[in-house]
Amino acid sequence: MGIVAGLDSSSAATRIVVCDTDTGAVLRQGYAPHPVDPKATDIDPQAWLLSLGEAATGGVLEGVQAIGVSAQQHGLIALDGQGGLVRPALLGNDKRAQVAAADLVDALGGRRAWAEAVGGVPQSGQILAKLRWLARHEPEAARRVASVMQAHDWIVWQLLGRPVRRTTDRGDASGTGYWAAGSGTYRQDLIELALGHRIGVPEVLAPAEAAGTTPEGLLISAGTGETMAAAFGLGLGAGDAVVSLGASGSVMAVHGEALTDPSGTITSFADATGMHLPVVHTSNAVRALRGTAELLGIEDLADLSALALTSTPGSSGLVLLPYLEGERTPHLPHTAGTLSGLRRESMRREHLARAAFEGMLCSLADAMDVLRGRGVEVRRVFLLGAAAELPAVQAVAPAVFGAQVVVPQPAEYAALGAARQAAWALGVSRGTLSPDTPPAWQGAAAQVFEPGDDLAVGAAVRQQYRATREHIHPGAFDGPSAPASDAGAGAGAAGTDPDGGLVPERPGPA
Repeated sequence: MGIVAGLDSSSAATRIVVCDTDTGAVLRQGYAPHPVDPKATDIDPQAWLLSLGEAATGGVLEGVQAIGVSAQQHGLIALDGQGGLVRPALLGNDKRAQVAAADLVDALGGRRAWAEAVGGVPQSGQILAKLRWLARHEPEAARRVASVMQAHDWIVWQLLGRPVRRTTDRGDASGTGYWAAGSGTYRQDLIELALGHRIGVPEVLAPAEAAGTTPEGLLISAGTGETMAAAFGLGLGAGDAVVSLGASGSVMAVHGEALTDPSGTITSFADATGMHLPVVHTSNAVRALRGTAELLGIEDLADLSALALTSTPGSSGLVLLPYLEGERTPHLPHTAGTLSGLRRESMRREHLARAAFEGMLCSLADAMDVLRGRGVEVRRVFLLGAAAELPAVQAVAPAVFGAQVVVPQPAEYAALGAARQAAWALGVSRGTLSPDTPPAWQGAAAQVFEPGDDLAVGAAVRQQYRATREHIHPGAFDGPSAPASDAGAGAGAAGTDPDGGLVPERPGPA
């Protein structure tokens, strides 16, 4: 038996899980908040090391033979030629680079050019957009930038004693905006387009490759970003999708190849195993539930859920298009939500409550069908976020998605994924594991919900929703990223969000 640790440095805290290498059983845990405001957008990354030191007190890491690192994504750590910080780290929640991202889209010739170059269109949170912002707003600092790292890269580098060799992994590299997941190559020309000059970039390691060994003999694995680590910790594989229910939403699936989407609707990330994680985002999810609850004078979403379940599928003809903050999928940035089907018999509180749940889940099913339309198989849907626990969500989702729905129990999945990666790298180094096959740890404890005989009901709900969407926004899904099928629910049978998501923040250890 061996012992490994997974370290997750999120935007608010450091969490450590120490696991048995063979089974993944958690032996002990550590936790410490970061000594900074979790909403800050500029911080000294030394705060992450202080938090790590506190989380590791009390012998948490005693006997550990390898460590894997997961960390918050899209943070820019700009270093000078001597490896010193050029400025405080710009974190992923910094939105100042929105104009810079739009400038980059135009500079390369549009969304299609970017999708073909790196598998996605620049977003304000990405490293590349931050480099463009730095060049425009802090030009003296920009000129000093000799290399860049992200949070997990920097922590691994520090644990190894700041060696000359700097590393990252496929997952975090694929979120930079200048690494192409399809070809596995950096695009220095895109960095130069953003920053004005070329820079040093970390070596991209294979999933089971070690970043190095400390002088004490502790192996440090490649590490990865939080999303990729959480997917690995959940035990996702081909045929699995994750629907993340935060204020906004996302649908992410495991796929064998990187997807190029000319419209930019799909963002293609790499995962921590050698597969890919195409993601489609929606701007509205739980915010539609909260808005409906406020409209009905209901304080708790659990009460909204109970009220919704007193209605019937289809909400007596009431349909809510939940595009309250504009919408990203379909691309309707300036639209508003729509409530349709008002008749005397449908003007009841319970029908509006259910329409909110059906509208939210139908919108996410549209996003899922964008992936299905590109050949992504979805047989099982992991439903994450606090709203996944609501009975109305669990009742409606299997039929609407046309697939088995899994609601995992809360756990430190990002840290568990980092630990599993450490066990994999340790096994490969000892010749006991193949670099092609990760350790077979027990999957997440979960509730499982089957669509059963409700597929026809789900298809009818989606047909009603689709008819309303097409009437209000005709042709919204025309083009290369149209949903896979409008035949119904069974067609084809991706932080800091306060409502949840793939790696929801919690105030302390689970």
